[in-house]
Amino acid sequence: MLNFKRLAFFLCLLVFYQTAFSQLGFSHEIGVITGPVQFRADYGIRENEPTNFGNTGIGIGIIHYINFSYRADCNCYTTDTYFNDHFKLRNEVSWNKTKLDHFGKWVDPSRTTEEANQLRAHTGFAKNLDIGTQLEYFPLSIRSFQSFGYRVAPFVSLGVHYTSFNPEVSTTYANPDPTAVGDVTDPSNFYSFWEPGSVDASGGSTWSVVSSVGARYKVSKLADLMLDLRWQYYFNDWVDGLNHQLPTNKYNDWLLWLNVGYIYYLN
Repeated sequence: MLNFKRLAFFLCLLVFYQTAFSQLGFSHEIGVITGPVQFRADYGIRENEPTNFGNTGIGIGIIHYINFSYRADCNCYTTDTYFNDHFKLRNEVSWNKTKLDHFGKWVDPSRTTEEANQLRAHTGFAKNLDIGTQLEYFPLSIRSFQSFGYRVAPFVSLGVHYTSFNPEVSTTYANPDPTAVGDVTDPSNFYSFWEPGSVDASGGSTWSVVSSVGARYKVSKLADLMLDLRWQYYFNDWVDGLNHQLPTNKYNDWLLWLNVGYIYYLN
């Protein structure tokens, strides 16, 4: 179950934060983003391409920018400082969903062991709702970009997101006890070498660090297209509903998100 109370709290905090900046007269931008997500979970094999490309989902989001280079209250540029001309504050609410399966040598059709059957029968979904803030750095002048001094503006960003996760887990494996077929609470339905309790579909919340690299392309005075490649690392290993204790489980869950966006200048 999504933790809406906490998400509402952080959403209100963001609105307050943005309002405080608005009082200073900075201008605003709003946009939408979408694109494929590679969810790097405990399913499959680490650093295995069939796993990485097989466990690919979709993400969508709404983004809001505070533009420090331009003042909305006077329709004029702000004081020409390095920070105002090279940084923007990005706020975001986004959602992603990825179907998760096991890929790689351990589920190869040539393997007929019970353990291979258990892995093949195990599937799930990672579903995450994010809210957070990133600081974007543009090495080229934001003012020059806005005035068509150049059409492409690269950027990098770093920030923190609060994530409410709600995974799904299921299995079609039939162990000798017919009452346990498809039961996600029965460890005997899952990979035999995992410790009991390695599978848990309970929802929860966590923080994550977000970093991205991308570029904007100016299509008009008040609109940009954006291409953005994101890396997001969660401070929790239960985001996918699986946290086995094998030596190969060295990291928490994380994802790569390649998104495209459309951004409109409000002021």
